[in-house]
Amino acid sequence: MLTRSAPASSAPHGTHSVAQRIAQARPQLSRLHRQVADVVLAQPLQVATLSIDELAARAGVSVATANRFARALGFDGYPAFRAELVRGFEALLAPVEQLRSQVESGPASAADAFARALEECRQNIEGTRQALTPQACEAAVALLREARTIYIAGYGASAWLGGLLQHGLETHCGDVRLLASAAGATHAARALARSTPQDLVVAISFPRYLADTVALAEQARARGTPVLAITDHAASPLAPLADVALFAQARSRFRANCESSVLALIEALIIALSLQSREALQAARGTAEAIAPWIWNTRTGRRGVDPKDLSA
Repeated sequence: MLTRSAPASSAPHGTHSVAQRIAQARPQLSRLHRQVADVVLAQPLQVATLSIDELAARAGVSVATANRFARALGFDGYPAFRAELVRGFEALLAPVEQLRSQVESGPASAADAFARALEECRQNIEGTRQALTPQACEAAVALLREARTIYIAGYGASAWLGGLLQHGLETHCGDVRLLASAAGATHAARALARSTPQDLVVAISFPRYLADTVALAEQARARGTPVLAITDHAASPLAPLADVALFAQARSRFRANCESSVLALIEALIIALSLQSREALQAARGTAEAIAPWIWNTRTGRRGVDPKDLSA
């Protein structure tokens, strides 16, 4: 049985550690060291991304002073100080650190960047395929087929993925609603207040996990509405809230996540659903006929295709 995970601490551990060291050392800090401390305390996330030169410039001190400040807090030097500060923001700063490493290793040609990025996508898609189990695939399709109304919850980059899922499901499912909108998460919460055990919430989130998506999954679970999670790992905060979870490997050295593998998983889910639907062929023909007037006809060189040609 899936169980809820314990709530995470409200403040990152690394920021606690550094702030505590600053508080303890502050009476002995020099005026210039206090200038650096003030910048660190005011902007810990930004400082965690800065080199020693950048921090020194922001605090208005020398590089040597910035390094001595780190030693005054008990660190071996600036690299150890920054590593401790970064430790509080691992998930948030991982893409920044990865990109920094790539940039510092030397510039790559555009062709090399294309090749590396596409290879990363291929590896993620293959990892996703290998992680799928027959039981999870069958259960996910069953949830979609049986749902009266499907609510799709996803924010940030996942909102675009949710929109593609909605686009694919609308052909085969009667009522599919995308919760991400200009009205924000409170509008989604009001919509889910009408959900029932006969409905389904599809929650999509990847590192960096957005709290709104997790909160909506919690709301659905509290109401007895089934939850299908599309996420990256069993350690995701969505996993213990889900009746069924589909995991997409989304590792990336260049961005927060590799979204191509998530899209591939979504497309596979839609295809699996369509192949188990008796009405799939009729629905596809209906869609083709509806959009025929808007298709560019390469044979005639103008807009409009005869629906008979589409169904031939």
